[in-house]
Amino acid sequence: QLQLVESGGGLVQPGGSLRLSCTASGSTLDTYAIGWFRQAPGKDRDGVVCMDSSGGITNLADYVEGRFLISRDNAKNTAYLQMNNLRPEDTAVYYCAADFICAEYGMDFWGKGILVTVSS
Repeated sequence: QLQLVESGGGLVQPGGSLRLSCTASGSTLDTYAIGWFRQAPGKDRDGVVCMDSSGGITNLADYVEGRFLISRDNAKNTAYLQMNNLRPEDTAVYYCAADFICAEYGMDFWGKGILVTVSS
């Protein structure tokens, strides 16, 4: 059973950067698509970006372009979300998820999430 654990969240000032990590155990990550999702306070969980097992990337939100970048290191069984030029509206719990294909909803395996707070 694939298990995912997010790390790297915390408090950052507007305009700052964070890199989230999603480390897998129980199985190798290389055959899975990895998605990042977020849930802002009082809102539904939404897709951010997804990378399939071949490295193809699908942005699931308009704000990703030019600010967020997904990557993966299969040797470390870890995926990353580099977030730059962060804004207060990026404050949310961020989740990574895995499945055999990218999907905006219903990916099979989920981490517990990690809080990112953007505030001065």
